[in-house]
Amino acid sequence: MDFSTEKTDGVVVETIHLRRVTYKEAEQFRRILVNEIVEGNLKIIVDLHICEYMDSTFLGVLTSILKMCIQLGGEIKLAAPVSETQILLELTGAVRVFDVYKTKEEAIDSFNKQPDKSNS
Repeated sequence: MDFSTEKTDGVVVETIHLRRVTYKEAEQFRRILVNEIVEGNLKIIVDLHICEYMDSTFLGVLTSILKMCIQLGGEIKLAAPVSETQILLELTGAVRVFDVYKTKEEAIDSFNKQPDKSNS
């Protein structure tokens, strides 16, 4: 099992169970994310706690799916990148495009927090 899906509090968590993801897995993962979006699941977290490496093709898939999700009013967040993946995200500038959280739980909580309207 390369990828798994769980749904928690209206948020879809897609976990990558591979240490390395490349162009070989990119299309399969793209189809998984597109299916979730088509089904109306627009709050998506990609859990990277196992993934130590991703190539540019895989990162490109994440970025293009993020764009699609945002156009439909949703968002994709990244959770728990290990140090090697975190470095890649920083070097490529992906940390400026994606919200990145230390844990899956923090990412889930970020979706469920309501904006503070007390100053309105």
